[in-house]
Amino acid sequence: MAKRPSQKGDSTRAVHGGERERRYGDAVTTPIFQTSTFVFQDTEELCAYQEGRLERDEYGRYGNPTWRAVEEKIAELEGAESAVLFASGMAAATTTFLALLPKGGHLVTTSDCYRRTRQFCEEYLTKLDVETTVIEPANTEKLAEALRDDTTLFFTESPTNPYLRVIDVAEAARVARARGARVMIDSTFATPVNQCPLEDGADLVIHSATKYLGGHNDLLAGVVAGPKAVVDPIREAVGVLGAILDAHPAWLLLRGLKTLALRMERHNATAQRVAEWLEAHPRVRRVWYPGLASHPDHAMAARQMRGFGGVVTFELDADFDATVRFVDGCRLPHLAPSLGGVESLIEMPATMSYWDKTPQQRAAYGITDSLVRFSCGIEDADDLLADLSQSLDAA
Repeated sequence: MAKRPSQKGDSTRAVHGGERERRYGDAVTTPIFQTSTFVFQDTEELCAYQEGRLERDEYGRYGNPTWRAVEEKIAELEGAESAVLFASGMAAATTTFLALLPKGGHLVTTSDCYRRTRQFCEEYLTKLDVETTVIEPANTEKLAEALRDDTTLFFTESPTNPYLRVIDVAEAARVARARGARVMIDSTFATPVNQCPLEDGADLVIHSATKYLGGHNDLLAGVVAGPKAVVDPIREAVGVLGAILDAHPAWLLLRGLKTLALRMERHNATAQRVAEWLEAHPRVRRVWYPGLASHPDHAMAARQMRGFGGVVTFELDADFDATVRFVDGCRLPHLAPSLGGVESLIEMPATMSYWDKTPQQRAAYGITDSLVRFSCGIEDADDLLADLSQSLDAA
């Protein structure tokens, strides 16, 4: 697996990043700054701030010490100069698109991705005359063909949702940069523990911090990280569009980040066991997990990633009704959307995210009626396997 350049370890940076040099009231942890505005001592201090001679917070829509600490911690984890928080992962994606894409511009993205991201491209960016070209995931040859002189951005998840495709980030960055386009990687499924796209040449990395970064299914947040010169226009757009994160969920995210590396060790190990067990099961038609040699991008994942994540996607050798019985028969994982928390979650994309589509429309998105996405929590792997086994037998 890929190794991070020599520096402090993941857990050390997760615990101390963004906080070690700041001690508010001598507190060990950064407090919740539950305030909407910040006072100036006098006009001289205000003018120093306005002229850029003084770095401080002014108004809650532009900054808050609690989420500044989170931003600095995530930037350190990603090896980025700067990071900016948002109220959700979708807010991070949409605000970044609006900040970086010019009217009449061109975006390239992939077919295997979060449905709402694609919906924003199809229904909202078109109002700005922004054209979107959709290519096969993890295919840099198709990327080279799709790029145009007016292409501003290539956006992809890696691993993707739900088939966990993994792109060659370094090659994608080389191809895009030759045409003057930036590369933004949604690394939600990987986290900075498993991969750092910026180190491989990506311009920006984005996370739905709701998932693994928070880790406890108790908050909504998003983040974008990268070079300060690229992040600054996005940060300015946040102040205008207002998709800011409140101080309390920012503090929950700060707390969750401190155990990120520990949690990912368990997520990675459990998902690998689950994937191998499912692949050997006679009632399972196919398993998608980058840690399996059978995955189409396993070789790339092994070179580029330090761990393969906690999500396993698989297709039962069954029809729609039997798949429903299997999902409903699981006793440990909750039937729920999302992923990345300490509790295991299970879902059928056909009923969770694509229920409003016909079977034919779902098939066009690559969603079959027997497809299951399983987000492994931190429960004991033996207990999860026993539960999957009993439900498969019953279904």
